Amino acid sequence: MNLKYLLNFTKRKLIILFNRYMERINYKELIEKYPWVVEKDHDCILSPDSDGLLCGLFMAHYLNWKIRGYYDGKVLIVDKGVDLRECVFLDMEIFRKEIRSVGHHMVLYNKNKKPESWHNFENCVQPNNLRDYDGAKNFPLKYPLATIHLLIGILNSKFSIDISESAICPLLYTDGVFKNLFGYPENCLDWLNYLGANNKETALHQIFHNDYYSIHDLMDALKDFFEKISNIGEGKRGNDKIKISNTKSELVNLEKSEDCYFINNEAKIKATKFIMILSELTGWKYKENHWLWSGFKVIKFEKSKIKPNNKNFEFLLSKNPLSWAMTSGLDIEYTLDPDNLLLK
Repeated sequence: MNLKYLLNFTKRKLIILFNRYMERINYKELIEKYPWVVEKDHDCILSPDSDGLLCGLFMAHYLNWKIRGYYDGKVLIVDKGVDLRECVFLDMEIFRKEIRSVGHHMVLYNKNKKPESWHNFENCVQPNNLRDYDGAKNFPLKYPLATIHLLIGILNSKFSIDISESAICPLLYTDGVFKNLFGYPENCLDWLNYLGANNKETALHQIFHNDYYSIHDLMDALKDFFEKISNIGEGKRGNDKIKISNTKSELVNLEKSEDCYFINNEAKIKATKFIMILSELTGWKYKENHWLWSGFKVIKFEKSKIKPNNKNFEFLLSKNPLSWAMTSGLDIEYTLDPDNLLLK
């Protein structure tokens, strides 16, 4: 490698890093484009994991949103009487322009070859899309936090939000964020800067710039949090989610009564215990009448995966997928709705 090439390469890299450092999310413009994200009294559909459940607690507490169903990428269970066009999907991206959603996964493969149907995401709040990041060139730069952190940043630009010391562990636990902070510190620092967490007046600053924990104290606090989760199910795994289907897309923890489904009592008790732990630690009130546990209709979809490359991504988009995520540099997991059941 000659010196001129090395200098040019270094210069280009420095320019990229400088541009990234100077880039900031514009919450005002985002809310003008997606005003519904800070409006009160919406119905929502959650991903049934810790991030989705935190999002549900948060939006119910601050904006009185009501949880009307759950979607895990294979199965959707939703209130029989709800029009999904009136719901907001939290912690997932729905590739339908009629549907509003908030997610954080990598969904674009090549920014230079955006499909004509990309406008299907026009009602989706998505940090990687906001920065025009793609899997082909920017996968190591993808958003490393959880949907709840994005929502906290957005709402905090409009409302006062206080993060207690006890809330920090669940907010670092969800989606393995604590692992990313130490595994990918450069990328995490960049995104925290982008979200405005460096501002001492923000709730995100209280989470990621807190003075409560040394590294050792944080490990102790996380250990205690893990034990609380483990104790829900007598040491078994999976206590931090509502499981509605298995790897074969078969329904689990659901029972049928007449013409609708309900989450069985054992699964409901376990899920409620986890939600109550989150509620106690965050201070976000668990409004029991805002959470639906019965009266569901069930919609099953087709889920598969494909290797990420230009040809495969073009093929995937031609099938009009309902949702997908580039879970690694090796796979895109996607969901098809060939009979358009979501909008029927």
